Amino acid sequence: MVHEDEPVLLDRAGRTARITLNRPRALNALTHPMVLRITEALARWENDESVTAVIISGAGERGLCAGGDIRAIHEDARTGGAASPTFWRDEYRLNARIARFPKPYVALMDGIVMGGGVGVSAHGTVRIVTERSAVAMPETGIGLVPDVGGTHLLSRAPGELGTHLALTGRAVGAADALLCGLADHFVPAERLDAVRTALAGPDVREAAHVTATVRGYGTAAPEGQLAADREWIDPCYAADTVEEIVERLLATGLPAAKEAAETILTRSPTVLKATLEALRRVRLLPTLEEALDQEYRASCAALATPDLVEGIRAQVIDKDRRPRWSPKELAQVTEADVARFFAPPPGGDLGLAGGV
Repeated sequence: MVHEDEPVLLDRAGRTARITLNRPRALNALTHPMVLRITEALARWENDESVTAVIISGAGERGLCAGGDIRAIHEDARTGGAASPTFWRDEYRLNARIARFPKPYVALMDGIVMGGGVGVSAHGTVRIVTERSAVAMPETGIGLVPDVGGTHLLSRAPGELGTHLALTGRAVGAADALLCGLADHFVPAERLDAVRTALAGPDVREAAHVTATVRGYGTAAPEGQLAADREWIDPCYAADTVEEIVERLLATGLPAAKEAAETILTRSPTVLKATLEALRRVRLLPTLEEALDQEYRASCAALATPDLVEGIRAQVIDKDRRPRWSPKELAQVTEADVARFFAPPPGGDLGLAGGV
């Protein structure tokens, strides 16, 4: 029996299993029990021969998922940070499971898809965006390094687009999500119900059928912005330090580059430097699992900094949008401050690179 008030709804339509994130008033933000429920379902469906494919979507009209339950992380960080590492451990393991799921995993990335929402969608095999999609990894604004495999995804975007999106936390629409490798298909939102129905049909039996079915409902995405902006994004973000990136952006004289620089300067200086280092390092890591291991170290380290609590306070709790970062300036962040984001956490590593 399906209880409509459950935060994750699981059902079947034909040979397709469906996951619906069901916290629409919270923009379907992920909690630890939700992560565990999805993990359990995928483990069951993986070996169920009657299941051909899995679809994940979000309840309501606003989006798939706005990320993790930031309020819970804020409260945990304020009181010692004991619960968040356990949540992240299970969440990142879920991200890895999605990436290696042996059957088509179809993500309907309609509306807001941010942070943890990217983690449960962009590692899938068939990723659909619509004209309403807003995809982002906004962690630097709350004192975190991009996680849920975000550094892995962004580091593989063309040129320095991933660095731009990671440092600014900017949300992108459908065309730019496709360009950056965060999605595969554009389908108008009005056709999503038809896609769901078609995927439940008797003719959808193999991965090729799933992809062909989705492609049949797709069209060309409305024009994006990032392809043209690479003229200034690539040379500016190729710099070795965040300070030099900002200097290059301001020196272009372009309004869009100036806006990017101003956005970066509102983010946590410590996390900006840790994020740039994480992106540079992850380019040398061949697997998502190794990237998730690195991100787990960074997330646990963030719990020990004042910026995580302060960033969530400013953006989510008090919503004054005026975080008081410590330290305040990029020049005040030391190499030791950054190195702490890559040291093994007190409770031990995630250990994903060696298998789950």
